[in-house]
Amino acid sequence: MDQHFLSIEELHALLNQWNGQKIKVTKLELDDVDETLMELQNISYSKNTRRIDDYVPMHALQLNGTGRIQTDAANLQPQDLPLSLYEIPLEDSSLYEFDGSKFLLSTARGVYKIERA
Repeated sequence: MDQHFLSIEELHALLNQWNGQKIKVTKLELDDVDETLMELQNISYSKNTRRIDDYVPMHALQLNGTGRIQTDAANLQPQDLPLSLYEIPLEDSSLYEFDGSKFLLSTARGVYKIERA
């Protein structure tokens, strides 16, 4: 399947079909790569209208479920997700892509790849 851009509504509908499955989220931000393995339970969104700075996103996609984080630091052990959710900041300029097997979410801060584990 060819990769194509999605609306946030299309992203939600397609990603929602993966509820109950194990997924891997890879975050590429600057020179940092983190991987999170989790069992996706549901998808939600947050809106933060009381932001102090631009680092805290106004909108975020929340992947809810239990999982473990692995950073690229060689000496760190995987750790559990602290709040049973993985949050991806969303911006007006964010791009959402799907190629039939993985999602790519591109933001000003980085790229997030979501695929079945």
